Amino acid sequence: MPLYNLFVGPALRLLDAEIAHDIAIGALKRGLVPAAPSFEDEVLRVALWGLEFPNPIGVAAGFDKNAEAVDARLGLGFMEVGSVTPRPQPGNPKPRLFRLPADGAVINRLGFNNHGHAVVAGRIKRRRQRIILGVNLGRNKDSVDAVEDYRLGVEAFAGLADYLVINVSSPNTPGLRELQGRDQLGGLLETVLAARDSAARKPPLLLKIAPDLHEADMADIAQVALDAGVDGLIATNTTVARPDTLSDSNRAQAGGLSGRPLFEPSTRVLSEMYRLTGGRLTLVGVGGVASGADAYAKIRAGASLVQLYTALIYHGPELVERIKRDLAERLRGDGFASVTDAVGADHR
Repeated sequence: MPLYNLFVGPALRLLDAEIAHDIAIGALKRGLVPAAPSFEDEVLRVALWGLEFPNPIGVAAGFDKNAEAVDARLGLGFMEVGSVTPRPQPGNPKPRLFRLPADGAVINRLGFNNHGHAVVAGRIKRRRQRIILGVNLGRNKDSVDAVEDYRLGVEAFAGLADYLVINVSSPNTPGLRELQGRDQLGGLLETVLAARDSAARKPPLLLKIAPDLHEADMADIAQVALDAGVDGLIATNTTVARPDTLSDSNRAQAGGLSGRPLFEPSTRVLSEMYRLTGGRLTLVGVGGVASGADAYAKIRAGASLVQLYTALIYHGPELVERIKRDLAERLRGDGFASVTDAVGADHR
């Protein structure tokens, strides 16, 4: 049994969830977590946006909000840091991060706590590892102009990030999800894409959406995204829904729910966005991924890349290698020569 499952994980889970997370980031930052014996396989390689991903497994935004652990070697194909806001902000009052171990889930109401553009950009400039790096952009809670916050984010990170993400789907910043509406979203994307296109370096720009969308909302987002010319969608953020299956005592906490209960609703939205866009937009699948089977299901539903976060809390960094090995076996078992060949297979 992996060392994490025997000793490290149980010890960390005796601590407050946010304190345990800070310790984990500190250990990764200082190189105290041994580098995994990275498994790579040609079947896992993905070419997107002029980038070569050694494998499709990445860590989602929220894990390393402040780009402190960008040099950690976890065998990932890519990393996404943030969400980052123009000015530093402390986030919501503590406690604000809650484990639901009985459900393999987490609820957070962190509220975009981060060190701000300048500090995070400085850390990215100093990184040594050349892993593909995305930067997830947010707005300050007290901002009077949300669109301007996102424009400033594009301006700050266009020259540093391999891709950028516009996050309008966190449930923990008041009014943020309203930016997913057709008119607001169209104006926002027009502004940030213009900022990206005027930069010396023009990284791909993606939009991260919520799982709590009606059919009409998804149709609007798909059409606006296609019309605007974004480079992809990330489906999905955390959910405000509380499934009846939840059994942990923390199930009534306010905030966004992630982990195992999010897998089905997030995959449903992913699949629908693939259908609505006719496979013309690159999709990143995130929500409840804890195994090679989960990653493969996201890919077959339409994802070219897959992200995880909550499962790392319960299974540790060794999980990345297990997912990659299992995914490679599943792809070959179904006769696919690459991840790209399997993308959207359930729609064919």
